[in-house]
Order: sequence, then C-alpha cells, then structure tokens
Amino acid sequence: MSHSTYNIQWNEAQSQIKELLEYETTPDTQKPETDRVSAFQTVAVLYIKYIQVFRKLEECFYQIVHPQKRIVLRHVLDGTMGRLLELKNEMVNLEFSEYHFFDDVLSDMKLTPADIEIPVPRYFTQDNEKDIKDRMKLMAETLAKYQLDETTDKKEEIKMSLEEAIKIIQVHERARQGCLRAKFMREIRAQEEREKMLSLQGASTMDPDVASTYIQKVWKGYSQRNKTLKLREEELIFIGMQPNSDAHSKNKDSPVNKVSRREEERVLIQSQHEREYQDALVNIKEKIREAEGPDIKENMQDQIRQWFIETRDATGKFPDYPSDDEGGSGAIFKTKEGEEGEGGNGDGGKKKGKKGKKKKGGR
Repeated sequence: MSHSTYNIQWNEAQSQIKELLEYETTPDTQKPETDRVSAFQTVAVLYIKYIQVFRKLEECFYQIVHPQKRIVLRHVLDGTMGRLLELKNEMVNLEFSEYHFFDDVLSDMKLTPADIEIPVPRYFTQDNEKDIKDRMKLMAETLAKYQLDETTDKKEEIKMSLEEAIKIIQVHERARQGCLRAKFMREIRAQEEREKMLSLQGASTMDPDVASTYIQKVWKGYSQRNKTLKLREEELIFIGMQPNSDAHSKNKDSPVNKVSRREEERVLIQSQHEREYQDALVNIKEKIREAEGPDIKENMQDQIRQWFIETRDATGKFPDYPSDDEGGSGAIFKTKEGEEGEGGNGDGGKKKGKKGKKKKGGR
C-alpha cells in the first residue's frame, strides 16, 4: 500500500480516539453504574473499540517511513496500549476473571473474534533486535561450551584396561547374536503357525476375476476420494474461501508476495531514514553552534555584565555569582526577564501619562 493509505488510516484512528475521548468525558458516562452486567457491557465496548484503534496504529507504525511521524505515532500507540490495560483491569474487577466472553458485543458490532485479536507490536522485536541477537549468540556459546566441557569430563572419567574393554565387547557381541537368534526363531515359529492355520482352513478358492474386481473397487474408491478433495479445494480457492498457497509460493508476482516484499522494503527504508534523521540532528546542532554560537555567547556575557553593573548601581556593591544550587547563570536570566516584564508595564504607564499631559497642555 502507498504512503497516503497509511496516512488516511492514521487519520481514521485519530478520529476514533477523539470520539472515544469525547464519549468517556461526557457527564452521563462518568456517572457510577450500579448494574454489574451493564457496566461490563460498557467497558467491553470501549475495550473492543480501543483494540481496533490499536491494530490500525500498530500497522501504521510498522509501515510509515517518516521518522518524525513515527515518533508522534509511537506516543499515541503507547497511550492506546496503556488505556487497553486500564480497561482490562476494570473488566477483571467486574467479573473477577481473566477470561471474558464478548459474543453479544461482537454480534451487536458485527465483528468476528479475529477482529479483536491483539497482535504483539512488531517494534518490540525491531527495537530490541540487536539485544535479541546478542542474547541468542551468548546462549549458543554457553551451550557449546557446556557440551564441550561435558564431553571432556566424560572422556577423562572413562578409564579401563585392555582386558576389560575386550570383555565388554564380547558381552555386547554375544547379546547381539542372542537377539538375532531369538528373532530368527520367532519368525520360524510364526511361519509354522501360519502354515498350520492355512492347512486347517484349506486353500483359497477365490476366482482371480473376483479378486481383481475387489482390488479395482478399493483403488477406484481411493482415487475418487482424492479427486473429490482436490475439486473441493479448487472450489474453495475459486470462491475466495481458501488462499492458494501453492500459487502464491511459486508465483513471485502474486499480490501476497508483492505485499510481503513491499513491507520488507519499507522496514529497510525506515531504518535508513532513522539513521539520516539522527545524523541530521547532530549536524544541524553543530552548524547552529558554529554559526550562531559566538553571537549567543557574546549576548549572554553582555547580559551578565549588565546585571552585575545594575545590581552594583542599586546596592552599591557587586553581587555574588549564583551557585549551582541556585541555578547559576540561569537564575540571572530569570531575574532579568522578570524585571523586563515589570519594567515594560511601568514604562507603558509612564508613556501614556506623558502623552496625556501633552494632550492636556495642547488644549
């Protein structure tokens, strides 16, 4: 799907969130509910609607490639998951159970159980991909080391003389020969039993044509059942009730394969844009520091000097420089901002007064 598709889906999710917030903040919904069943129905409806919003936001976050949009979308997605947990806690407190049945709510909302399945956010594995790989590597190294140590310990523990080894080999060889001899005797005995039963029942008198008819009947039934199953699968595929997995796997240009390839491409573009965004933040910060840093530093120094001079003129001595606990130079700028705000109002009043006097004098 295109970028505009996910932007539209994000707008729909935002509209749904706005509607849910308006519904939850209305005075009627904030009144306490005395009936436990109706209270559970209300919370269940909100829970299902938030699940639908969560599914849309998760898909948008997985496919949108704009890094700054993803930052905003991540905050919205985390807030939606937090609200889902709150509603789940309310339902547990209402029903005293971790498992809930939404059959009535789903039928009223015309939804299926698949529509309220909560998928695991894919950014859980994407963000922790490096940690997961490191953990798996550490586990593989640990297992390999443990198996190596175990084999070396066993090799060191096994110590015997040549005579003992020969005796063990002889014992195993005699046991093997005894097993083969017993198996051979069982087969001879079973063959004798079969011959005895055939002699008592008499030779089979079935006509070869009848026997071939039976064989044909069994084989035709088996082949027809396979054909029927194949025709049924083809019919389900034709009416869209079953995906054609073989065609999708063999045909690289099938819609399913195209969508999967496009999703993988978007994930790669996401990582590339994220790297470019982080590099741009550093580069822009350095450029601003180089271009405007000296001017900003000079202005700050002038303001600090002016504060020292103004304080000396007012008190007769230079003030102490604010400590780190007091805020350092930040306290100086806060003080100056407050004085400028008060001074601005005072000057405005004086100017108005002077203008008024001039007007009176003119009259």
